Amino acid sequence: MNRITAWFRRHLSDPQVVLLVVVIAVASAAVYLAGKMLAPVFAAVVIAYLLQGLVVRLERSGLPHLAAVLVTFFVFLLIVLFLLLGLLPLLIGQVKQLVQQVPNMLNEAQNALIKLQADYPNFVSEEQLRDVISTIGGEFIGYLRGLLSYSVASVVGLVMVIVYLILVPFLVFFLIRDAERIVQWFSGFLPSERQLTTRVWQEVDAQIGNYVRGKVWEIFIVGGVSYAVFTVLDIDYALLLAALTGVSVVVPYIGATVIGFPVALVAYFQWGLGAEFYWALASYTVIQALDGNVLAPLLFSEAVDLHPVAIIVAILFFGGLWGFWGVFFAIPLATVIQAVIRAWPAAGIIEEPLPVGATAGETATAEISQSK
Repeated sequence: MNRITAWFRRHLSDPQVVLLVVVIAVASAAVYLAGKMLAPVFAAVVIAYLLQGLVVRLERSGLPHLAAVLVTFFVFLLIVLFLLLGLLPLLIGQVKQLVQQVPNMLNEAQNALIKLQADYPNFVSEEQLRDVISTIGGEFIGYLRGLLSYSVASVVGLVMVIVYLILVPFLVFFLIRDAERIVQWFSGFLPSERQLTTRVWQEVDAQIGNYVRGKVWEIFIVGGVSYAVFTVLDIDYALLLAALTGVSVVVPYIGATVIGFPVALVAYFQWGLGAEFYWALASYTVIQALDGNVLAPLLFSEAVDLHPVAIIVAILFFGGLWGFWGVFFAIPLATVIQAVIRAWPAAGIIEEPLPVGATAGETATAEISQSK
């Protein structure tokens, strides 16, 4: 007990440690309590992090800041228009086709399972198989129809789409134009002696920026390669399956396994247990393996190394708290915890914060003087 009391006295007597704890607590409470209301802001922050890299590159090439921002914002608007007017209608069309084909797929699955039950009658009864298939089929059809009706016909969904289409680009423009001013404005509310908080923020800022840009590139690359492969294989719903495969990289390890089931089901109902079926499964496996062992290490070479168990725990914990955004930011949030733990012993003598623009590798390897 004395050791615990001494630990609290030693660390919480330092104003910089107390400030760091307060900042983390206030930020966490704000996100947890107002997360749904601030969803457009979070979306804009993610996009701003993604676009900031292009702004910096254009500025290094000689463009003034405002010109670089305008060029970047124009490119962003073109991409949004392509996704909304070109890609989204095709995806919705394939979802409609899949909903119409689900009853036929369920009938084929039922016949296949009944045949299997006839060959092995001691394992399960025919009535049990029919009940299971009927229940699963009803839930699946209801989910797809609900998703489709929400995305197309729901008034609330339509209003939210309009809000996002107007508000998010507006926020993105000002976030990439006035990023430094916004950070300075927030910093004005903090004490001048905040080296520990600044140091943690710089590391976290670099990690989140690298992660968001790398993750979006990973989604597009994996989705594009998957679409090309599925098109060559002539698998049904190639665009929809490719989009799901691209999004699966948001959830490491788990996403690849979950999305593997619809790929296998569509391939099975299209070809049966033929050579094409195995080619489709093999292609999907190779794509996921190359992503995990080649593409992801290249894109996240500067990211802090996290153990797979830590990644899965972070996904489960933050996803349970904040849904999709918690899952998306699970790895950066885990690096926040890691950065705080690494900086925590330096409660006495704190180095000056790193210069603006320092890489994540420089931040991770820089040494912090520890109090004796």
